[in-house]
Amino acid sequence: MNVRRSGGVASIGVLSAEVMPVEERGVLNEGAFHRMISLERKRTERSRKPFLLMLLDMGNRLQSDRNGKALDKILSALSLSTRETDVTGWYKTNSVVGVMFTELGVDDPNSALSTMMTRVSETLRNNLSAEQFNQISISFHLFPEEWNHDIPQRPSNPTLYPDLARRDNAKKFSCAIKRIMDIVGSALALLLFAPLFLAIAIAIKLTSTGPVFFRQKRVGQYGAQFVFLKFRSMYVNNDSGVHKEYVQQLIAGSAERHPANGNGNGVYKLTQDPRITGVGAFLRRTSLDELPQFMNVLNGEMSLVGPRPAIAYEVEAYDIWHRRRVLEAKPGITGLWQVNGRSRVKFDDMVRLDLRYAKTWSPWMDLKILLRTPAAVVFGDGAY
Repeated sequence: MNVRRSGGVASIGVLSAEVMPVEERGVLNEGAFHRMISLERKRTERSRKPFLLMLLDMGNRLQSDRNGKALDKILSALSLSTRETDVTGWYKTNSVVGVMFTELGVDDPNSALSTMMTRVSETLRNNLSAEQFNQISISFHLFPEEWNHDIPQRPSNPTLYPDLARRDNAKKFSCAIKRIMDIVGSALALLLFAPLFLAIAIAIKLTSTGPVFFRQKRVGQYGAQFVFLKFRSMYVNNDSGVHKEYVQQLIAGSAERHPANGNGNGVYKLTQDPRITGVGAFLRRTSLDELPQFMNVLNGEMSLVGPRPAIAYEVEAYDIWHRRRVLEAKPGITGLWQVNGRSRVKFDDMVRLDLRYAKTWSPWMDLKILLRTPAAVVFGDGAY
């Protein structure tokens, strides 16, 4: 048995078989199984009880009746290692069978992973021939996965989100239109605002030392990081500890509103921030500091419309369900949050707006949000 480990997920090696109708085996079809994975993720977000996804990759190498019987033996053997509450289905039709072991103990999920690996491998070894067993490839994927933002690639495990890939494939045409809108819109904006870029750059240089642009690593779709651009609105070499502490309080729901411009009920944002320059305060109030993000859009790291791009230390404080806002949509310059009160909205409500957008977006919806954005900028609702 060849054992390897990748991203904290153990893998073992597969048998191909001619399959019987899935209903005769109690195996869910691919679409239904992907929906069950999505549903189980949401259950875990609420219960905090991890689940384990096991995949048996059968490839396409052997296509005979004998191997069809072998597949029956594999599924029968799996039934000895699963509970009635566990779910079996096609992760990839006629190629990869999946089993979800639900509601594992929360104390030591890695111990449950090790136990399940041993139990399944022993059961298969006892019920299959040596040749059949050596051709089987098995991988285990634990949810929620640990996100490591120190690695360059995406920290989220794509195997646990087949429904998102399925959704994107179903929206290929709309995604293509969205990308065209991003390229055309950002290119036109960069040309149109070129004189303003120059004026802002001169103002920043004349009033404080340091670079014109503020560069910061932000978390993009699927948790992958990118370099985020803004006009610098703060003095250089400042301490981000105050902002980090407030963000953690905001996510936990314990942050207090701060007064903004003497009206309304305040905003969930640091307002009297000594790190901000005089020019920077104006840029923030008018959202002009956001203009360089059109370069991120042109590069494909952001979209014109989408969730606000998150900071790594912000994501570290997320509850499990908060992660969905960076998984299900590419970050954007504007979005439902920006046109619905911005910092006057609590963090959980902001996440709900982002998830609503990710679920219902369309090119027409993006256009409507873009048309609403100038008014939100001019009136500065929730901006500071």
